[in-house]
Amino acid sequence: MSVLKQFEHLKIQLEAIESATNNFSKESCIGKGGFGKVYKGELLHSMGHTTVAIKRLDRSFGQGDSEFWKEVIMLSVYRHENIVSLLGFCDEKGEKILVYEYSSRRSLDLHLNNKDLTWVRRLTICIGAARGIAYLHNPAGTQQRLLHRDIKSSNILLDDNWNARISDLGLSKFGPANQNYTFLVTNNRVGTIGYCDPLYLESGILTKESDVYSFGVVLFEVLCGRLCFESYDKPQSFTQLVRKLYKQKNLNEIIWGDIKDEIHPTSLEVFSAIAYQCLKNDNEKRPLMEDVVTKLETALEYQVNITDISLVPQIQSNKLTGDNNVNNYPYVSDYHW
Repeated sequence: MSVLKQFEHLKIQLEAIESATNNFSKESCIGKGGFGKVYKGELLHSMGHTTVAIKRLDRSFGQGDSEFWKEVIMLSVYRHENIVSLLGFCDEKGEKILVYEYSSRRSLDLHLNNKDLTWVRRLTICIGAARGIAYLHNPAGTQQRLLHRDIKSSNILLDDNWNARISDLGLSKFGPANQNYTFLVTNNRVGTIGYCDPLYLESGILTKESDVYSFGVVLFEVLCGRLCFESYDKPQSFTQLVRKLYKQKNLNEIIWGDIKDEIHPTSLEVFSAIAYQCLKNDNEKRPLMEDVVTKLETALEYQVNITDISLVPQIQSNKLTGDNNVNNYPYVSDYHW
């Protein structure tokens, strides 16, 4: 328990949380996932009034104390502008509650077929998410990399300016960061149908390339404007389809109609090539997340050369360093097993 004393400053009283959520009313509930229900509320704390998202542990959903404390600890240690940050937590009267700043645009999965999501904006979101994962895989100042295990579009959260942050670290695993290859043998395979690395599912061997595979699925979701498990009978059929059409150089068949005409051919070529590489069956042929970031930035550069630069949000320099100013909330739609 002495270890937990360093997080005392993050404690929020249950009374304040109950007041913010009107005693966890149905009207305040904005979503639910593998951890439990998520509520929106106005919380008064040391920084003043803040709109927050409050994630309340429900053990019947499949997670428990381990995931709760893991999220508290990891979000206190791993800080980056593209990773969610924690405002505080409540551990009182049997309740386990996590409090985040509210992100008004919620999660990426809700916007895949949004007409306001131009190709430039989609690329920007992908770059932000990729930077966040790259930081988890190679964080500064620590020898422990983090393998997320549940990368998906509903765990990529968006703020008012469409900045992307990776959320839900409760299922993640530590691994040594000072090695070229990191692998962990796990008995309990977790993740989400359609996004999980087939090699991980078959063998139970978890690698950082497992996260890369999952992100490749997300990249093709962004391109196609649909979730990987929509309108398909088998979980892996989406990846099989995009691989097939990529090899046939016929991706136009499934590109989201509202962005198809605006995509510069070279931008599409660079984007689809790195997305396809992420989905390689041989995990040693999958790219590092730093390489994914570089390729996505190149795809954006080709696109903005033929796009009004004023439409492009501020792209920050490619730093894999920490930033404490992260505002998100964990809106999730999980399918864990």
